[in-house]
Amino acid sequence: MAAMFFVVTMALYFAATVSFLAYLLWPSEALSKVSLGITAVGFAAHTIALVARMVGATEIAPPGFHEALSFFSWMLILVFLAVEVRHRLHVLGSFIVPLALVSLLSAAALPDTAPTLTPMFRTLWVHVTLSMLGTVGFAVAFVAGVMYLIQDGLLKSKRFNTLYAKLPALDFLDHLNQQSIVTGFPLLTLGIITGALSAEFSRGSYLNWNPEQTWALVTWVFYFAVLMGRLTMGWRAKRAAYLTIIGFAGVVLTLIGVVLKSHGPVS
Repeated sequence: MAAMFFVVTMALYFAATVSFLAYLLWPSEALSKVSLGITAVGFAAHTIALVARMVGATEIAPPGFHEALSFFSWMLILVFLAVEVRHRLHVLGSFIVPLALVSLLSAAALPDTAPTLTPMFRTLWVHVTLSMLGTVGFAVAFVAGVMYLIQDGLLKSKRFNTLYAKLPALDFLDHLNQQSIVTGFPLLTLGIITGALSAEFSRGSYLNWNPEQTWALVTWVFYFAVLMGRLTMGWRAKRAAYLTIIGFAGVVLTLIGVVLKSHGPVS
């Protein structure tokens, strides 16, 4: 049943992506309601798929990359729906839903089995969950940065078109960017700490300096610098937007590095 609902979820997220991209370019507001409805149904199907997978498991197994990317996609949609309820920011779906779809398609392309890990690595569940939650925060900051740069470009070129009318004000996007980093950074920090504890329990070393751990630390240092710059040095607007886009590229490279090693032992 989990596999069936997983396929249904992908189909609905694809339909929602097409609908949201059409809404982004066309003046019709009715498309936003259709897009939101499809996304909500897809989220419900995704939730059922995740629950069914957990219930159907014969034992509590450590998470694989399939589960991690699926959970990341699920959390992205959850955040979008939460922001939608609070701010009625329909246009956010035009950026978040495609990102969630890409994550879910990546999960589908990966092996559906998790590698066998030692009992000590049960803490990997905590590590993966916290790391994915932190990554969701950075993904939202990335989307806010992209939207900021688009809106800023439209303002400077004085192209007050349909896209300009649907994008939020620059101040709101800047605030969303900062709040997303403030939320995501502590979660990533806890994810790195729990990952180091898992490595210590299983291998007797907190840090192995493998490529994905190194990239994770580089990403952490980068976002720490961005966060300190925003909170203490007043970095705002375009600079922050560019930096968060660069930072999320680092996050993606880290995930790619981890996935490429998925056929070998998990570090």
